[in-house]
Amino acid sequence: REEGLSFVPTNSPLARIVRKAVAKEREACAQVCDAERQDFGGVAAGPMTTDAGKRVHEAMAAGAATCAAAIRARGQKGAA
Repeated sequence: REEGLSFVPTNSPLARIVRKAVAKEREACAQVCDAERQDFGGVAAGPMTTDAGKRVHEAMAAGAATCAAAIRARGQKGAA
């Protein structure tokens, strides 16, 4: 159950509306991380990027991808 909905019956219209809104917000947040991953990856692939800069931006892109996956995983059954 979503935290904060413990007083609302599981299949009530209110609970369904809240769960749908939470899922939409969660996906919107994950999409922000996806966009950051693309931005960081683009900089890493750029012709003016040093080797050190490339590694830093690749690491930031990987971190953003991990963040997006973690946000999406929160919506799965059994996830925290």
